[in-house]
Amino acid sequence: FMLFDLDKDQKIDYHELKVAMKALGFDLPKAEILSILQTHGSPSEPPNPNVPHHPRLLLPFTQFQSVMTQRILARDPRDEILRAFELFDEGGKGKINLNDLRRVARELGEGLEEEELAAMIDEFDLDGDGAINREEFLGICLQ
Repeated sequence: FMLFDLDKDQKIDYHELKVAMKALGFDLPKAEILSILQTHGSPSEPPNPNVPHHPRLLLPFTQFQSVMTQRILARDPRDEILRAFELFDEGGKGKINLNDLRRVARELGEGLEEEELAAMIDEFDLDGDGAINREEFLGICLQ
């Protein structure tokens, strides 16, 4: 929350909320972000009571925490796992092969040997095609 609260007022506005939610995997349309603010937010205080003020809706930390907890708990684990599968599956082939595994290991800075990577594929490749498909990946993650 603190990373997104740019003015450090313990509340986030529309733009800060949109960025925070996107970072947490929720790319919502403007109407839905506004609905969250209208339901859970509160109007900003006028900086000077003697000057006309157009209040913005702000979401305090506790409300942000509550909204995000509900949304995260409502996620389908299968969808999250399949989203992770897509990160491995370069080119959208529907399978994770040795090259994909090697690339991800390198990107993550894992110093795995070629034999270790091949053993991972062999262990979880149930249909013997030399790669891990979506269902095999789901099986690994949901064990």
